[in-house]
Amino acid sequence: MSDIRRRDFIALLGGAAAWPLAASAQQAGKIHKVGYLSPSVPSVLTPLLFDSLRELGWIEGKNVAFERRFAENRLERLPELAAELVRLNVDVIVAIGTLGPLAAKRATTTIPIVMMSAGDPLGSGLVASLARPGGNVTGMSLMVPDLGGKRLELLKELLPRLSRVAVLWNAANPYPAIVFKETQTAGRTLGVEVQSLELRGPDDLDAAFAAARQQHPDALITIEDPLTFTYRKRIADFALANQLPSLQGFSEDVKAGALISYGANAADLIHRAAGYVDKILKGAKPADLPVQQPAKFELVINRKTAKALGLEIPPTLLARADEVIE
Repeated sequence: MSDIRRRDFIALLGGAAAWPLAASAQQAGKIHKVGYLSPSVPSVLTPLLFDSLRELGWIEGKNVAFERRFAENRLERLPELAAELVRLNVDVIVAIGTLGPLAAKRATTTIPIVMMSAGDPLGSGLVASLARPGGNVTGMSLMVPDLGGKRLELLKELLPRLSRVAVLWNAANPYPAIVFKETQTAGRTLGVEVQSLELRGPDDLDAAFAAARQQHPDALITIEDPLTFTYRKRIADFALANQLPSLQGFSEDVKAGALISYGANAADLIHRAAGYVDKILKGAKPADLPVQQPAKFELVINRKTAKALGLEIPPTLLARADEVIE
């Protein structure tokens, strides 16, 4: 082989050896796209997902880009926003509540979807099984057995003479419907009349409040979902103005002025959802990741609201509280 041919051959080998390195460098520099689909508006919980992903090494602008879409409680916008994320060819969609994941699932059967706080993923058809989701959807569920009954028991402990309770719930969302039915069942057992205050959008709040004033309940329960969470301060203010002890789903509701909350720890669910996004971006398939249920529940009490209502919180209840707001 001549010197010229030998040099050409060595140069060719050197270039071939560099190809995998270049490909590897290109892959390492890839910016993944994560879609975020919410039926409501940005809230105090929204940054928690991005903070958790940052802790896992996903830095916006460096190795990940977020495409955030909010329906602003106009549920008819969800299909359009989900389709937009699909057109952007995101690597994974994080969808909030039950209606967010349902809209995303209708828009794509291939892009992985991580539910952040779905109510009843099995009953609503999001997954084939909790242990083996089977498709492109997995994530976190809010669903636990008899949550409505446990909440009514807490109110009964707080208000032994409780005879009527109004329940504010979003009838457009499958999850609140389940919890409302559980509350009705518990009401029959405990001898408490359960009154329904249905919502389907923000414009229904005034009518629901007017109905509550006419029904004269002893307390108000609000079932958590993106709509009621958005208006948690308005709901808490209404309850206080009408001297209604109020029980809601998240600790953030109590910080907004509600009397008491009992439910899943939202921050824990969000942190675990971020873990699933991390796994999927690294190659895991949603079908292989079981749907997780709440692992942490918290009871939070607002003593300031109790004083404004003229209520004395039983020591047994205070002793069980995870947090007491003074």
